[in-house]
Amino acid sequence: MILGTIITPSETAAYLRTLPAIRERCGRVHELGKTGQLQYFEYHPEKEIDVAKFCVDLMKRDYAEDFANINPHGRWRHLDSGVERVRPLIAKWAAQPNPPDLKEQARRTIDLFVVSVLLDAGAGNAWKYTEPNTGLTFSRSEGLGVASVHMFESGLFSSDPDQPYRVDAAGLENVTPDKTAAAMQVSNSNPMVGIDGRASLLFNLSKALKASPEFFGVDGRPGNLVDFLEVESKLEDDTRVVPIAALWQALVDGLNPIWPSRISLGGVSLGDVWPCPSFKASIANPVEGDDLVPFHKLTMWLTYSLVEVLEKNLKWRIYGLEDMTGLPEYRNGGLLVDFGVLTLKPDALPSDPKSGLPHAPPSHPAIVEWRAMTVIELDRIADLIRSELGLSDTQLSLAQVLEGATWKGGREIAKIKRPETGGPPIEIESDGTVF
Repeated sequence: MILGTIITPSETAAYLRTLPAIRERCGRVHELGKTGQLQYFEYHPEKEIDVAKFCVDLMKRDYAEDFANINPHGRWRHLDSGVERVRPLIAKWAAQPNPPDLKEQARRTIDLFVVSVLLDAGAGNAWKYTEPNTGLTFSRSEGLGVASVHMFESGLFSSDPDQPYRVDAAGLENVTPDKTAAAMQVSNSNPMVGIDGRASLLFNLSKALKASPEFFGVDGRPGNLVDFLEVESKLEDDTRVVPIAALWQALVDGLNPIWPSRISLGGVSLGDVWPCPSFKASIANPVEGDDLVPFHKLTMWLTYSLVEVLEKNLKWRIYGLEDMTGLPEYRNGGLLVDFGVLTLKPDALPSDPKSGLPHAPPSHPAIVEWRAMTVIELDRIADLIRSELGLSDTQLSLAQVLEGATWKGGREIAKIKRPETGGPPIEIESDGTVF
């Protein structure tokens, strides 16, 4: 759907919640960057080659020439930080008397991945998690991932004492900020950003699961997505083929009640969708919703993560993945700022008195511009990387570029430029529900 065919606010809202809308709206912001019409940023495309070369060097360092075996970007990587945890957990289930079948193993894994992704928002620079059984210490996304595995194994999210390895609506109703903080080792000396927001997301997840039995079953379980997707799929040469649009619809519609109601349109709460004033200024006779740019970052992150479970655990094939975008978050976006592809205009944002870095909440139009530019730049950087390596997009997917190059690159350049914290070049005032 393109501008001019959308008439009512409800139609606009429906469009803004589709996968293609993300790249289309971000692409129009990117066009403004090309002509110097952004309000907060200057765009320097000549610097993109520096980013691509940095990323290629990282890929060669970490994978030699074995680029085909780069894992896709997804939560699985973080859950396996330091040591493998996911496959040993699945093996443990398979070794039980009367073991669960492959579909039930996938349901349990999806249960874990859903809560883990929802807990994966910026934790701040100070928080750490020490794993009890290994003594390994992790921070940021890895720490949140490892902590979530142990929360899952402890049965924190299950209503059935005899079956801890599940997440269901009744179990999530009992999750509180205090229980979440204790499980994540939060204290005065180990503070975490957004702990209340995280607990609220899990409580709201319980309501969402109960409200959408068509996706999550009568017991309100994330893993029941397997059964919904099986109905939406078809068999081709004994392989089950699932449209990405079906998974996206289930996540966008089924999980919509969990997100804070920041912006609504046509009576629909939009989630991670924000107004962009520079975009609005470029539109002649804008109507309601024309200035909104969708990102759906956590839903996209969750989709990437669940695609991997469906492909690896069930051997299903997902089609339509070309509609997936890169993740507009501070690692990918920070890579662009640290290499000068995007530069803030003078005095665009206030500086934090402690760090001296520019800072803003996710709703600030500067952050909206930054994120929109990041979505399209990730496509462009991926193409440059493939060109440098002589690979096609089927030989090196965007999910592999995110994992092996840009997300990692954003983290590594941050460590070089800001060794004390390793934080991003623009600080986000996170509430635990966007980043």
